[in-house]
Amino acid sequence: MKKNISSRLEAAINDQINAELWSAYLYLSMSMDQEAKGNKGFANWFFIQFREEQDHARIFMNMINSRGGEVKLQPIAEVDTEWESPLAAWEDTLKHEQIVTGRINDLMKIAKEENDYASESFLKWFVDEQIEEEESARDIIDILEKIGDNKYGLYEYDKELGARVYTTPSPLAADAE
Repeated sequence: MKKNISSRLEAAINDQINAELWSAYLYLSMSMDQEAKGNKGFANWFFIQFREEQDHARIFMNMINSRGGEVKLQPIAEVDTEWESPLAAWEDTLKHEQIVTGRINDLMKIAKEENDYASESFLKWFVDEQIEEEESARDIIDILEKIGDNKYGLYEYDKELGARVYTTPSPLAADAE
């Protein structure tokens, strides 16, 4: 198959695959930390996020493969393993998602510079996804700040987050059919 993606964009997307897998590892670590502290709902939310990040990596892998490129997996760096509170975990989540947003924007910039309209179209989904990710983290932080030290409020919110269910991201949903 003829390669239909620039080497520059292919390398940047391979770096993003690593970042997505690192993100998955981070969220898995957050999930295990919250589970160990008895916060099963928070653990559930982070575990679903772990699965979502794995799917994001797969979406990028599918894109490279469909364009005749080569996926090059790299080692995943170490992540933190403990957070002092659920609020601290979500503050780290927001900071992390803001970094991911910057990375996605950088990919879009490269696609534009390479006049790669197919990649621009593909990346638009991730641009929109990052708006949602940051908003979700901000919303949870706002609620946790309102709850403060209220143990019953924390217990109730933990139960609410435990109701989150996993849905396959739309670029992969067609693969599942």
